Amino acid sequence: QVQLVESGGGLVQTGGSLRLSCAASGSILSIRAMDWYRQPPRKQRELVARITSGGTTTYADSVKGRFTISRDNAKNTVYLQMNSLKPEDTAVYYCNAEIFTGQSGLSDYWGQGIQVTVSS
Repeated sequence: QVQLVESGGGLVQTGGSLRLSCAASGSILSIRAMDWYRQPPRKQRELVARITSGGTTTYADSVKGRFTISRDNAKNTVYLQMNSLKPEDTAVYYCNAEIFTGQSGLSDYWGQGIQVTVSS
């Protein structure tokens, strides 16, 4: 059984910063890509950033230059540093990871989601 637990969300003013963390635990053999998604109110979930097991990163155009994704493989944790936040960044943020386990092989796992609210 695998769990992803997010932390670090909250309320921040425009221009402020937050750092999200997502820790994976359980019967993990290895983790491939780790992603951050977000779902703004009344909109579809969208990919924000991705980091591969080798450290290659990709970002949505809307966050390039403001957000940085990183990971600590020893801790099975992915981070999202969010700077220069804007009201349009307000959303529930979810982490996602492609994880090898002994029982299930390679599967996608999701965190429970964490609220980020940017006030104007």
